[in-house]
Amino acid sequence: MRDITIFSGSAHPELAAEICQHLSTPLAPVNVTRFSNDCLQVQLQSNCREEDVFIVQPLTPPVQEHVMELLLMLDAARGASAARITAVIPHYAYARSDKKDAPRISIGGRLVADLLSTAGADRVLTMALHAPQVHGFFSVPTDHLNALNVIADHFRSYDLSNAVVVSPDLGNAKQATKFAHLLGLPVAAGSKRRMADDKVKVDMIVGDVKGKDAIVLDDEIATGGSMIEIVEKIAEAGARRISIACTHGLFSGPAIDRFRAAGDRIDEIITTNTVPLTPEKMLPNMTVLSIAPLLASAIHNIHCGESVSQLFVHGV
Repeated sequence: MRDITIFSGSAHPELAAEICQHLSTPLAPVNVTRFSNDCLQVQLQSNCREEDVFIVQPLTPPVQEHVMELLLMLDAARGASAARITAVIPHYAYARSDKKDAPRISIGGRLVADLLSTAGADRVLTMALHAPQVHGFFSVPTDHLNALNVIADHFRSYDLSNAVVVSPDLGNAKQATKFAHLLGLPVAAGSKRRMADDKVKVDMIVGDVKGKDAIVLDDEIATGGSMIEIVEKIAEAGARRISIACTHGLFSGPAIDRFRAAGDRIDEIITTNTVPLTPEKMLPNMTVLSIAPLLASAIHNIHCGESVSQLFVHGV
């Protein structure tokens, strides 16, 4: 069997190092430099000829820098005669650009997917794409993981006898239903209208949350506008305790200030480490779960030619 080699871009080297620990594999070094004209140069500093290469790089801010860095790493691995190259992208930021909802705009999710395969990606491993159709943008085999089991394991230690899972909108209700099934809980959902990129209006809650412990589940929290709006609505509807959970905790712009201002209305904030969280974004009621074991298992199964879907045997 070919050897496995794992490289990391500069977006989240801590996650890549943790994945390597689970695989008992050293993280191969990379040298990223910048020319005087501001162009990036990437050098993979470990042999990858005829090896199974995995490049870990979530698309986190500055997204454009990290996209270009990933493309250069893929091209370098291909030029170094790697046997197979897998782009491991825990957070695919361009998944939000999945449709043409205004005249003369680019569908960025598809364009970046094309760039990845052009640069040399033979396969993509990603997590919790913002919209299911984005999976179809990739022209190479793509394994689309989710963190539902990871988040469910956290809540299994709680008393869930009076709990309900809440989806912030009807579009996310399918994932919320899968998550609720894992925990044996009922589901409620918000009826949401988006007014702007960072402003939404929740008109009503579909389902019963009165006197219940609510777990609000979303795939991503960016500015926090949607989450704060749904929290206010379920609080008004009589929810007893409110926890919020997401896979991608970006907490960009005013998000942290919004959650800090929410105070005691939010008992707990659960996210994963698909993106790095700086210390100033860590709130006292925030818990960060690691998806490194899940990604390590997926990488092992891909390398060994085993099923990746078996990682979701718990009903998802």
